[in-house]
Amino acid sequence: MVKSLYGIDEEINAIWVFLEQDGSALAGVSLELLARGGELAAQLGWRLVGFLPCRRAAGWVEEAFAHGADEVLLAEDPLLEHFTVEAYTQVAYEALWEHKPSIFLLGATPNGRDLAGRLAVRLRTGLNADCTALRVNPAGVLVSEVSGFGGGVLALIEMAHHRPQMATVRPGVFPPGEPDFNRQGTVVRLPVNLTVESVHTRIVERVVGQGVDLTQSPVLVVGGRGVGDNFKMLYELAELLGGEVGATRPPVDEGYIERARQIGQTGVICRPDLAIVCGVSGAFHFTVGIQEAGTVIAINTDPEAPIFAAADYGIVGDVHEVVPALIRELQVTD
Repeated sequence: MVKSLYGIDEEINAIWVFLEQDGSALAGVSLELLARGGELAAQLGWRLVGFLPCRRAAGWVEEAFAHGADEVLLAEDPLLEHFTVEAYTQVAYEALWEHKPSIFLLGATPNGRDLAGRLAVRLRTGLNADCTALRVNPAGVLVSEVSGFGGGVLALIEMAHHRPQMATVRPGVFPPGEPDFNRQGTVVRLPVNLTVESVHTRIVERVVGQGVDLTQSPVLVVGGRGVGDNFKMLYELAELLGGEVGATRPPVDEGYIERARQIGQTGVICRPDLAIVCGVSGAFHFTVGIQEAGTVIAINTDPEAPIFAAADYGIVGDVHEVVPALIRELQVTD
């Protein structure tokens, strides 16, 4: 592999987190990365730094400090109001080249993935994409866990000689932690060398879709292959419980439910208070998506199904009989 622009002999012992925002709030995955980054930084005795490009910070610096950042590198410019890969890449590249951090973490969001890939090429370093776990060894080498082949393989990837060590992490993998708004830190304002002519992308109109975010739901009703195409009953149960509906990969592949609702290593990682898992066999690449749930209730006709090992409560029965019975009971209770 080609030599990176800077290596371990030049690195500064710091963990950076890309503070992604949509103009109104910091992204949840950025807060999750601050929490995990703070744990890793404390383990190594390093500083945790938030990198914040925006038009104008609106309380986000204080929020970053509250979630563990020791320092925020703030790049403010009108051309950074909305994410464009040219502008954000240029500002991030200049900051990384100037400050040379050892580790740079980004959310595995559309914008985070786009930015990370561009930066990895410019800096001639590696990129561990869509990670589901992070740790560091005593030498400060980042160890990233990445799944492959539909979740059937787990790879542990290290970047021993290239810097920065970059990784994108899926939303929901780490808990965001409790904020402490009494925390304070250092703000470093970065020079921004952007011109209208240097940014070739123009945002003519911005439309934000109302997609589902399963990572924020306190209750999930999850359907697997055993549900077939009868997800209607799961939506009814979820509505009664004030929750959302998720799915394993087979129903998504069959087109019974949209891919945004897929849970697991190849979907989203969730931490609901309650997960009701219906007709799911319980392969590891699914259960990792709900392993941090407060309570898991599994419904399956097979008493030997692996899902029962991951459940707090198990119901051996047909989901097409058990779920309607639960719905009727909840309707009576209401």
